[in-house]
Amino acid sequence: MRTHGVAKAAMVCAVLVFAALTGTASAAPGKSSSPPRTVARRGSEPVLVDCSWKSRVRPADFVLACGDGNSRLGSLHWSRWGAHSAVAKGRNVVNDCDPYCAAGTFHSYPVVVRLDRPERWSRHPHLRHYARMTLTYPEGRPEHLARVVTYPLWS
Repeated sequence: MRTHGVAKAAMVCAVLVFAALTGTASAAPGKSSSPPRTVARRGSEPVLVDCSWKSRVRPADFVLACGDGNSRLGSLHWSRWGAHSAVAKGRNVVNDCDPYCAAGTFHSYPVVVRLDRPERWSRHPHLRHYARMTLTYPEGRPEHLARVVTYPLWS
């Protein structure tokens, strides 16, 4: 029984490390009343880059674990999207991978999302993208995660 617990913990850690290393993923429009904004104009606000290398502004949803989709952000409501940072409240939906990821259960946690450190996007140098995401869990949080977690975002 103890071996199973260690194996489970190792698998969860591996998924979380993978999510941290791969960074961002999918996105959708932030407000249903406005059309989707997928590309920012030159010199305008930074963008968020998804798993398909598409630029997004104020996405309502965003996949954190591009490889397997076992962690994603949803119901994002942005209170700020500016030249230096962006802030939203939403939900982090995470697979507990128990007993393994394909048979796991998804759990939803309230989260505050902060994007910052905008830098030039290497694929599209005329655009800037947010290079870091910080998640803060004001209430419950996924097992094995701190209350505040910071991820580098890919470019």
